[in-house]
Amino acid sequence: MNVVNKLLKALNQDTNLVFDNYTLEKQFVSGMKKWIANIVPAELLNRSVKEGIESLVTLSQDGVFYNNFPDKIETPNYGDNWGVSANYIEINNRAIAEMHGNKCKNGILSSIKLLPAIPPSAKSWANCIILSQIFPNIYGDGYNKPAEEENSIYGIKLNYGYSRNIIDYEISDKISPQEQFRAFNDLANFHGLKTGFRTVISADQIKVVQSDGSDITFDWNNSEHFNLFLNSHIELINSGFEAIFIDSAKHIGGYDMGNYTGVGALPSYEQMQYIIHEIRSRSGNTHLSFVGEKSTGDFARYENLGLSTGTGFIEPEDFHTVRDESIDYKYSKTYSPGIEVSNDNDTGGRSYEERLRRIHNSIFAYEFPSDKLASFMQTEDIFPLRYDTNTHHLMMSNPSYSEDETPQSHWENLFAKEDGKEYNKQVGELFVHSLNL
Repeated sequence: MNVVNKLLKALNQDTNLVFDNYTLEKQFVSGMKKWIANIVPAELLNRSVKEGIESLVTLSQDGVFYNNFPDKIETPNYGDNWGVSANYIEINNRAIAEMHGNKCKNGILSSIKLLPAIPPSAKSWANCIILSQIFPNIYGDGYNKPAEEENSIYGIKLNYGYSRNIIDYEISDKISPQEQFRAFNDLANFHGLKTGFRTVISADQIKVVQSDGSDITFDWNNSEHFNLFLNSHIELINSGFEAIFIDSAKHIGGYDMGNYTGVGALPSYEQMQYIIHEIRSRSGNTHLSFVGEKSTGDFARYENLGLSTGTGFIEPEDFHTVRDESIDYKYSKTYSPGIEVSNDNDTGGRSYEERLRRIHNSIFAYEFPSDKLASFMQTEDIFPLRYDTNTHHLMMSNPSYSEDETPQSHWENLFAKEDGKEYNKQVGELFVHSLNL
């Protein structure tokens, strides 16, 4: 049984899929590429997982409706170096998880429901979803907290499974956490997307859980810790992820530490080079993409490290600046710098017009589509958040915006409403014009 059907059965839903008329009414079309736009996320998050899967099958790029989800799913094929020109869209899967009272759970199920509203990959370059949380966070995992209390996604536990914010542990006896990730990845691949996840490398932001249940701080010079980090990431790649976004990557090996804002020691250059090489080698995947936060300046340093691209080099405000840079790096096919529409430190304040312009320049500013530079977007760039929160706040804290302790109310209140819906429509219109390039 394929893992998507296994997930449906674990949720006590049957595996026979039916055509979804809601999706047909909401779909945006670019050639054979289809997705949902002109929505607020609650429209999809309030649906069942099965309805989300039926939506994806209704949007099938080959025009075939599958009454049962296919057994064999292939990732979109853009060659080994696809990461150099991809659009990376980070989805804060913790923020869209189910908030039941003070409990936070099932973010992977919410991410599946939201997939139909992510534009699929273009003819010439991939769109890649980056999930913000995979591992348990150090304080308060599985719970939401008041908006003013810290509950950072940047502090993680290793050797303790996966986050209770994300995995549905109520069904883990029927479908394992790894299989839940595999189901998400198969559904994303079916929709024409690649997938990845965010990781942290600052030692004091990582705790290792010991057999007696106590935590100790991660140490890059401890071989057991080092191998735990490596094997944990290989396990995730083996569940279908194809990209890893590395927080604080610019500073690996002690580079430019004057601007380092993480906490604790970083791996040496040789250690990270080995980790990246071993993840590729041991997983058997030559086409993985490794993305470095702020890996700018000495590009040869990052290319030799094994990275595919990095954030923050080029501001996308001016179309001609981006176009000129894309021409300059058109022959850099193993590593090239990237463009940030916004990043995880975004504290809001940009107008919708500014965000739309930055997206426009990120997906259109080049001479030929093969010259396109990588770009980086956050949830808010596709689905605007409510006025009194922002991307960085939701990375640092985990508030519930529910007015009645239900997930439905949280989803309704997390995002902007009618103006957010209109903005989402305009984002969809930009992608309509780009996906056949």
